[in-house]
Amino acid sequence: MGLIHFNYRSQVLGYYVNISVVYPTDDLTYFDPAVSDKREQGRCTADGKALYRPGMKFQTVYLLHGGGDDDTLTYRYTNAERYAQRNRVMLVTPNIANSFGVDTAYGVAYQTFLAEELPVVIQSLFASSPRREDNFIVGYAMGGNVALGTALMHPERYAACVDISGGIGMTMSTQTIQQELDMDHFRNDFPLYCTTFGPSSGIEGSRFDVASQAEAHRRAGHEASRFFIACGSREFIRSRVEEDVRLLREAGYDVTYEVAEGYDHDFDMWDKYIARALDEYLPLKRRVLEPEEG
Repeated sequence: MGLIHFNYRSQVLGYYVNISVVYPTDDLTYFDPAVSDKREQGRCTADGKALYRPGMKFQTVYLLHGGGDDDTLTYRYTNAERYAQRNRVMLVTPNIANSFGVDTAYGVAYQTFLAEELPVVIQSLFASSPRREDNFIVGYAMGGNVALGTALMHPERYAACVDISGGIGMTMSTQTIQQELDMDHFRNDFPLYCTTFGPSSGIEGSRFDVASQAEAHRRAGHEASRFFIACGSREFIRSRVEEDVRLLREAGYDVTYEVAEGYDHDFDMWDKYIARALDEYLPLKRRVLEPEEG
C-alpha cells in the first residue's frame, strides 16, 4: 500500500489540516509485462498487475473518523489499508476533529470543507476519479453521522454512503437533535455539542436540519445516494441509529440496515464493517481506472 500524510492550508477552515491518503499500490508495476527479464526485488513480477500510467485514476472512499480520533487513528486501529488494497480503491481520511462535520455555530465550516473544498483538492492533486459513480463516503461513530448527513445534503458527490454506528450529530430526526441540545447531559458534560449546533430553537430549517435539505434535493429530482447502515446489537446509540433508518425508508431512500449481533461501540465493530463496506456494500470496480475513463 501507499500511504501519504498530506498537510495543506484549507481556505475554508483557515488553518493547516492533516489528511491521510491510501493508495492500493501493491498491484501496480512499472515493469512492462511484455518484458520477461525484469525482476522486482529478486522475484519475477506477478501476472495481473496493472502498469503505472500517467493519468490513471482510482475510485475513492472518503473514510471519516470518530469523535476523539484523528485521521491517523483509523489506520492504526483498523485494517482499512489492507481492505483498500484487496478492493483496489483509494481512501481519503481528513482530520475533522470533534466537529460533527457541520458548519459550526462557532464559525468553522467543516461541512463546506468536507463536501466542497476537499473533493476539489483531492481530485486536483491526487489520482482520484471525479465522477460521482466513483466516489463514496463512509464513517464510523461520529464519522458515521457525518457521512450520512453529507451524502444527504450533497447527493451529487457520492454514489453510496456507509454509516457505521453513527449515533451523534447529524440526523434525519430534527426533533432528536433539538431534544439533545436541551438535555442537561449535553449542556453540563458535553458543552461542545451545544456550542457546535447552537440553541435548539434555531435548528429547524437551518443548515443543521438535514431532513429538510434532503427533501429539497428529492423535490428537485436529484439522484440520491444509496445508504448502508450498521449498528452493533449492544451499542448504546442503537435506538438513534434505527430512528434514522426508519425515517430514511419513510422518505423513500434505498437503505440496507444490518445489526451486528454481539458487537458494541468499539473498533472491533468498526474494523469489521469497514471491511464489509469495501468488500460487499459499495459498488466498487476493484481495478485501476485507465486515463481514458476519467
